[in-house]
Amino acid sequence: MLTHLPFDPVPRRAPTVDEPVTVNLRSPPADVHVPSHRHDWAQLAYPLRGSIRISAAGMAWLVPALRAVWIPPGIEHDVVMLGKVELRTVYVAAEVVPLPLDACAVVEVSDLMRSLIEALSEIEPDRAVDRERRRLMIALLLEEMRRAPPLSLGFPLPKDRRLQALCSALMDDPGSPLSLTQWAERVGASERTLARLFKSDLGTHFAAWRQQVRLARALDLIGRGWPLGEVAHALGYASPAAFSAMFKRAFGVPPSSFLQSAI
Repeated sequence: MLTHLPFDPVPRRAPTVDEPVTVNLRSPPADVHVPSHRHDWAQLAYPLRGSIRISAAGMAWLVPALRAVWIPPGIEHDVVMLGKVELRTVYVAAEVVPLPLDACAVVEVSDLMRSLIEALSEIEPDRAVDRERRRLMIALLLEEMRRAPPLSLGFPLPKDRRLQALCSALMDDPGSPLSLTQWAERVGASERTLARLFKSDLGTHFAAWRQQVRLARALDLIGRGWPLGEVAHALGYASPAAFSAMFKRAFGVPPSSFLQSAI
């Protein structure tokens, strides 16, 4: 279990019986990779600025600013900071977890949840005068977490090394215009083999997997304040209108709605 990292100047506070939820403030170096590890407690990782990518149990989740990823207790995972990141890690004792114990998920962070996380980070746990206030805030935060709407920002990761090479390159550059035929030439497999591997290894096909990665990266770039035209271009769409139409089909709202919530 990883409990301390070389770049962490402040020790983390694990949850306890008396304090089942703790909030830890993190400002890691840009683009740092946190190696695979697990916790005895659950974790809600919430980037206030920047984005993170979590890999666990054969899946990856790209978590943009002002959203959060839920990681149950005991699940092996690694983390990549995408650029400069400031995040809050909410640790939740296994006895009080408000979300599923068997799977990670990206969830919306309501204004109330955001405020509760910040308020809990400022309370001194040893001050008797704050104990009742902290208890009430923890109870309300757990309820907000339980009600948080999930976002479809997870995508499966392959086991086959040829597919791993393709998928890793696409996660780094989701706007790549290469076709499956062109990728086949690069990774040393036929187009037919890659198409079969996408179906058998990932349960989907190339275009659908790439679109899921593009959607996740879109929220990352929107959260960083990129103009929608630049986001569309970076992700390989012919026009902002084409990008907006794809985004609205996936999320039910235009990208401008996410842009407003990230400001």
